Amino acid sequence: QVRLVESGGGLVQAGDSLRLSCAGSGRTISTYAVGWFRQAPGNERELVATISWSGSTTLYTDSVKGRFTISRSNSGNTVYLQMNSLKPEDTAVYYCAAPRSQYTMGRGDRYEYWGQGTQVTVSS
Repeated sequence: QVRLVESGGGLVQAGDSLRLSCAGSGRTISTYAVGWFRQAPGNERELVATISWSGSTTLYTDSVKGRFTISRSNSGNTVYLQMNSLKPEDTAVYYCAAPRSQYTMGRGDRYEYWGQGTQVTVSS
């Protein structure tokens, strides 16, 4: 089974940076697109960024453009979310996810496999 494990969350101050990691476990995710999502208390889950299986194509929600960067390792089995200039509004549980199908672009995919999430808290 495709299993994903997030790490890298923590408590930081506004303006600080964090790098989240999403790693495949049990089976490599190198052939899968990956999306980062977040959910804050009382809010619905929202898409933050996606990356195609090859790493060649990325997508960001408007609120993080210019601040966040999604990338993947050379092996393809780890996907990163570099978060700079963090704001209190970024506080949420961040999840990575992969679609059921391999070799997709990320954009427009239906995400089926989800990690457990990692907490990001940004204080003002």
